[in-house]
Amino acid sequence: MSVRHERPGPVDRRVRVQGRPVDSYPALSPEAERGSVRRVTEAGEEILHRPCREVTEFGTPELSALIDDMFLTMHVAEGAGLAANQVDVDLRLFVYDCPDDDGIRHVGHILNPVLELPEPGDRRLVDDMEGCLSVPGAAMAVPRTDHAVVRGFDQDGKPLVIEGTGYFARCLQHESDHLDGHTYLDRLSKRDRKDALRQTADRRESVFAQRAARAATFAR
Repeated sequence: MSVRHERPGPVDRRVRVQGRPVDSYPALSPEAERGSVRRVTEAGEEILHRPCREVTEFGTPELSALIDDMFLTMHVAEGAGLAANQVDVDLRLFVYDCPDDDGIRHVGHILNPVLELPEPGDRRLVDDMEGCLSVPGAAMAVPRTDHAVVRGFDQDGKPLVIEGTGYFARCLQHESDHLDGHTYLDRLSKRDRKDALRQTADRRESVFAQRAARAATFAR
């Protein structure tokens, strides 16, 4: 993407973890180091096409393990975000490890997110290429606002507010769509949807082979 936001003074380029800058952060997140790879669901599977349930129990070992697994699964699949229903879990939760248009890396998770977009008169739509780990091998242009906010909770139930611009704003919108039971295919014209599905049919096996090879390097 090429969107840039003019800002006064130098940009703080530190990695943002759960929305806060940190002085150092590893290339592979600690969650991914602890996780195990799970199967990624594909468009057409029922769990991807209905709204997910709210998380009601926080701070559990099961929830922590799910987040760890989602981080590693996302890393292996070379994604920027991953929703729980993409690993066949019906919960309102997504993880992300995504740059914005200034090249600043954003890493974190959020539960029960509520997406907030600028008012219609203040929105700037950017038409740019978008892919999805559940639509392997396909990429299509999708209009998204260049600014987004999600409000929710971390795994311990503490309130979170995550703000994104540019590519990271696109990621927040894409993952929020998943939790409402939508993939980016739902935002395409009938013709473009057919094109995306054709791309997937042509490239799916190659994508799966690449994921399997990467997963093997993390075998426990």
